[in-house]
Amino acid sequence: MSKILPNFKVFLTLIFLSFAFFILDGIKLLDLPKQLVYFVTNPISFGIYNTNRNIGNQFHFIFQARFAAQESKALKSQVGQLLSENAELRKKLAETESLVSQEKHLDPSTYNLLPARPIGLGRYLKIDKGSNAGIKVGEAVVFEDNFVGKIIAVSPASSNVELVTDPDSKVAAFSQNKEGKGKGVLIGQFGTEVLMDKILHEEKIAEGDLVYSEGLEGFLPRGLILGRVTKVMERENEVFKQAKVVPIFDIRDLELVFVIEE
Repeated sequence: MSKILPNFKVFLTLIFLSFAFFILDGIKLLDLPKQLVYFVTNPISFGIYNTNRNIGNQFHFIFQARFAAQESKALKSQVGQLLSENAELRKKLAETESLVSQEKHLDPSTYNLLPARPIGLGRYLKIDKGSNAGIKVGEAVVFEDNFVGKIIAVSPASSNVELVTDPDSKVAAFSQNKEGKGKGVLIGQFGTEVLMDKILHEEKIAEGDLVYSEGLEGFLPRGLILGRVTKVMERENEVFKQAKVVPIFDIRDLELVFVIEE
């Protein structure tokens, strides 16, 4: 009974206070305290609201930043894939054009041509076909109607080509212009030039003339382009004159070369 009585007193006190506040509010005696409370609590409420909004904005920014980063990564991956596919298509197109162009210059019914991709260039040009494809040492390598070089080493999956510019390369050659021919031997030099030697003084050769293969080596057809004359060198006391010759193409630009198989 003693425990129930204090609780009842508290209950009555609360009812009394509530009734008192109700009466005071009815006769507008609480307006000033209420304004004071609002004056104190409004800035606090605004601060809490503003803080919550800033925190929400920060979380939204972090979410958007992570989403944008993921989207950017996905786009970069797609762009990389598209660029790779485009490069592959361009490569295949260039190879197809090389095949079509090659057939216009050397008749496939006359020559057995095996296409090969250049895969390395040092002293020798390395191609991606070897003995597994039937390539043999000594076979000629061409591009359109240009002589590129000769196979000098073969492995199952690749071969090395000795270029016209190699110091060990010697090819019987002739030049042709309106005044006549000039015959000689094309000798490789280190660099991009080759030297046409053993040209008789009375034979006709001039700057700008094309130089062709004689075809005396057996492996090399007659009439393939070896290069263009850039300078003719003559000396009165010498039996022969010489000419500097440069290839008419850059070996680094070739997508395909062709091996003339036996």
